[in-house]
Amino acid sequence: MTDSSKRTLWHDVSEGTVYPANDKWHSHLLDQYKLYVEMADRISQRRTSANTYFLSVNSAILAFAGYLTSKDSTDYLWLMAIAGILLCVLWFNIITSYRDLNTAKWEVVQQIEERLPISPYAAEWDAVERGRNPRLYRPLSHIERVVPWIFVGLHLVVFAKAFPWGSLFAWFNTAVCR
Repeated sequence: MTDSSKRTLWHDVSEGTVYPANDKWHSHLLDQYKLYVEMADRISQRRTSANTYFLSVNSAILAFAGYLTSKDSTDYLWLMAIAGILLCVLWFNIITSYRDLNTAKWEVVQQIEERLPISPYAAEWDAVERGRNPRLYRPLSHIERVVPWIFVGLHLVVFAKAFPWGSLFAWFNTAVCR
């Protein structure tokens, strides 16, 4: 973290001046640390909920496309495919946003740990070489960011299969080639 972000985390008040005793200062620090770690964990839970939502919606779109194909009603499948692709792009951006927010939150947690007797999160992150060694640990965001693109591929298949290419070629022939 940069020096400017550290200044926003810690107040320039020497220990004991605002709080009557050091014990209270450390107690408040620990309480704030616990609350902050809990809030960081809630971000991860919201991220999981968002992934579940987008996975369900994309699966439903593809299932409905399969159903329509079996009924020989493919008139608007291309439109569903475009909607699915747009949802996947939004999904990817939300995953990226949550990853960036989580990264910032855990950096703050590690800063707070510098003033605590132990630093379990910093030690854990160092033990897995900060996610740079995939044999030790592969960050979830690296994996989950691939899933929307798999669905984009499936939606593209539906789009290519369902788009009225014949109508487009007929229009092109009449409008452009004359």
